[in-house]
Amino acid sequence: MDKTTLIPVIKVESLCKSYKKIKAVNQVSFSVNKGEVFGLIGPDGAGKTSIIQILAGVLKADEGKAFINDIDVTKNPEKAKAIIGYMPQGLGLNLYDSLSIEENIEFFRGLRLIPDEIFEKNKKTLLEITRLTPFLKRQARALSGGMRQKLALVCTLLHLPDIILLDEPTTGVDPLSRQDFWNIIHGLVRERGVTVLLTTSYMDEAERCHRVALMHEGRILLQGSPDELGNLEEVFIEKVSSSQKVSSSHLKEVPFSHSESFFCRSERSEESHIISCKSVTKIFGKFKAVDSVTFDVKRGEILGLLGPNGAGKTTLIKMMCGLLEPSGGSISINGFDVRKEKKKIWSTIGYMSQRFSLYRDLTVMENMKLYAGLYSVKKGDFRGIIELLGLKGLENRTTKDLPLGIRQRVALACALLHEPPVLFLDEPTSGVDPIARRSFWKIIFELSRKRGVTVIVSTHYMDEAENCDRLCLMHHGRLIAMGSPEEIKKGSEKISGTLIQLKSKQFHQVYDLIIKEIQNISIYGSKIFIRSFEPETTIRKIEELLKNAQIREYEIIEVTVPLQEAFVDYIRESEDN
Repeated sequence: MDKTTLIPVIKVESLCKSYKKIKAVNQVSFSVNKGEVFGLIGPDGAGKTSIIQILAGVLKADEGKAFINDIDVTKNPEKAKAIIGYMPQGLGLNLYDSLSIEENIEFFRGLRLIPDEIFEKNKKTLLEITRLTPFLKRQARALSGGMRQKLALVCTLLHLPDIILLDEPTTGVDPLSRQDFWNIIHGLVRERGVTVLLTTSYMDEAERCHRVALMHEGRILLQGSPDELGNLEEVFIEKVSSSQKVSSSHLKEVPFSHSESFFCRSERSEESHIISCKSVTKIFGKFKAVDSVTFDVKRGEILGLLGPNGAGKTTLIKMMCGLLEPSGGSISINGFDVRKEKKKIWSTIGYMSQRFSLYRDLTVMENMKLYAGLYSVKKGDFRGIIELLGLKGLENRTTKDLPLGIRQRVALACALLHEPPVLFLDEPTSGVDPIARRSFWKIIFELSRKRGVTVIVSTHYMDEAENCDRLCLMHHGRLIAMGSPEEIKKGSEKISGTLIQLKSKQFHQVYDLIIKEIQNISIYGSKIFIRSFEPETTIRKIEELLKNAQIREYEIIEVTVPLQEAFVDYIRESEDN
């Protein structure tokens, strides 16, 4: 954004909020300028939601002040509500499931008492930019996660407020919907000068903000523009690590059991491909959830399963786990047919769900003993797995008292108790801080590289997808791309061309100049991305435009296509075919 427009419209000063003995917000101060996208970035429990709720007037602060357009919301929250749009955390949490898209919009129109003329104009504009017009009669409960968030945004923006507060707007939303969501936000900022304060646990989304504040345990660690701060994950880890000792940051190479034959079972396939899916199809009534999917997975490979909400990923995983019967095709895991040998399949695989599924009132050891009984694991010595997963010393702690990252390790320990050669992970690190995520992935690499475990992981974190050996992209039930992250990116360049990055302090002037002459443009915070099959020609054209407009301060370079952009390219290509 242009520095000439730095007018603070949100100001937070020494804000504090406690829940019993937990200080959720601890002396937090920051400001957000008019027409700026400001991100509060951090894991679950960092204090982000409490700050948003205080600014929205739905939560009372213990100490400090918070201003919106010079209105102190800690003293007079009702006065500020007319000028803000607030979207709470959760996939369309502010919607009514039994109402259609149109009925939800009408309901929020009534709440805001929006005059007919303004309402019809705003409704038409918002439905166009969210592309929801064809689905007006569909009930909210029948919408995908991405569509729910778009509808929630429409309802939030019906009165077109000058200030928007968005709490975790893209959590649980697929990369394509995230891209659409950000295009809408930046369009509102560019065209209407809207100010946006949002929270997110996705570090890669910080690139799309003008400025960010990194948060951890109620405090702001650092704030500034993404360019100024550098690699945010590295910065976060460095800041947190310097102030506290990070437990289990390295992994010991110890076996799960005292046996030398770790995961070496007599009853298993010795083929290099441990998973084989051939023309796998699943039909529910007239709906084809999975459409003739074929692929193999090598022993010890980490395969990332990616796709928009409703792409068929979960249905495919359930079929591979023997929980759903395929309508067509065949699946074998470790040489066992999922149709005929379900019990052998279940003893061959480990599954860790996205939602923490253990008993919170039981200790770590009690949970492990419970799952050992479910898996018919007779041995009671869990020292190997406890050490491997960094749980030593925590055996007698109740799981509800553990940080989210440690709870995820407990869930992983329980999924591995029966020593399965295949492990399924469904969004395993959602909401977990970067240190815990990095430690978790060290464990995954240990299992894959040292122990030969095959890992199938679904994730919406694009930086996690980079860790996979291969990626499997699905859309509308079909497999649309498969390959290593680098192969996926190179394939993306064949679809949409080389990626050119343009930065300038005169952002708005530059954008307005080139959008008239060049197509295929997107915005990432203060950066402009241009796709071109003739990058050298395009760069010369841009430089000529800037020169003629007497713009001298800018940077234009070719950059590697982010996996997020590549993902969107494949989705859109599949829809065009």
